[in-house]
Amino acid sequence: MSEVALQHIYSGKVRDLYEVDAQHLLMVASDRLSAFDVVMNETIENKGRVLTGLTNFWLREFSGSVPMALISCDPDVIESMVPGFSSKTEWHGRTMLVRKAEMLPLECIVRGRLAGQAYDEYVNSGTVHNMAAPKAMALTDAFPTPMFTPSTKAESGHDINIDLETAASIVGAELLNKAQTMCLDLFAKASAKLQASGLTLADTKFELGFVDGELVVCDEVLTPDSSRIWPSDEVRSGETPPSFDKQPFRDWLSEQPWDKTPPPPTIPASILDITSKRYVAAYEKVTGRLLRDWYGA
Repeated sequence: MSEVALQHIYSGKVRDLYEVDAQHLLMVASDRLSAFDVVMNETIENKGRVLTGLTNFWLREFSGSVPMALISCDPDVIESMVPGFSSKTEWHGRTMLVRKAEMLPLECIVRGRLAGQAYDEYVNSGTVHNMAAPKAMALTDAFPTPMFTPSTKAESGHDINIDLETAASIVGAELLNKAQTMCLDLFAKASAKLQASGLTLADTKFELGFVDGELVVCDEVLTPDSSRIWPSDEVRSGETPPSFDKQPFRDWLSEQPWDKTPPPPTIPASILDITSKRYVAAYEKVTGRLLRDWYGA
């Protein structure tokens, strides 16, 4: 069987997409690092492997309850459909073979606790995505029940947070309800799993799409790039807890005299190293496995 010629069709801030055939794609997660829609010159070692490994872990956890676009991350399985992949060792552990999907034009965000953009809006207006929220909440406080808070998908620039009524006008009430039910269910399952490991899921973003007319989970799932996950014993009302993501990089960047446009500042090796360790810790804490045992080590 001859080697498949992959067609590169898209590069995002982190991921590169390649077409395998009319029904399948390869999604390759790089080690690229971005902020304010600007990609940094430096990379974070093992970041792509962590994002891919965690997505695989969660989708396998959910496999009995939700359909997915993912087929496999196993290089041997990918090789069977993409001859020549086994020789692309730099892609091992950071590549997902997936079914092509028609993507839902919404970011499906679920918030269990008040943080991030939702907190900023709440302080200014007392609302979350222009929707009513309980009074007198502080940073990191839990909502009475998790909130489904969609946003638009921007081709460029930032997504726009919207309320449920606006989301329904985009995709229809019936489809919105189906997406909301699916995402809230996944959030509950993930929260319970993480809580058992001493971790708190503050919020996360799901990507949904249609494969053969069925609504499925796509793209990355419950990674440090798409979620806020905190050590439960360090969550205190009104305080920012440490998180398993690029927070050390964000903290350093906030102190730099940078106008948030290219070119970005040069990141010190110490910041790159501690950020990489945060990603690896996220994988190992959540999965209970060592990253060195994941593909591509």
